[in-house]
Amino acid sequence: MERLNKSSPTAKLTDQQKKEIAELESKYKAKIAERELFVEGERIKAIDKGDAEAVEQLEKQLVSDRKSLQGELEEKKAEVRRRGK
Repeated sequence: MERLNKSSPTAKLTDQQKKEIAELESKYKAKIAERELFVEGERIKAIDKGDAEAVEQLEKQLVSDRKSLQGELEEKKAEVRRRGK
């Protein structure tokens, strides 16, 4: 643990930065949940039609969307951290 801190010391965040990061996490959690609900509805429609290929494609799309949104979140959090330096 000490070696990790030497190579990459943890930055102290201000209360404002913590608040901004918490808001971002909440916002992106909601975006991901919204996307999951939408895709689940489409997935159910595809299952009802017996379209296995569409189901598979929707599942892949959901994974991709999650990664994309998570990446956006991490970028925005890093931006908030940089502004504090």
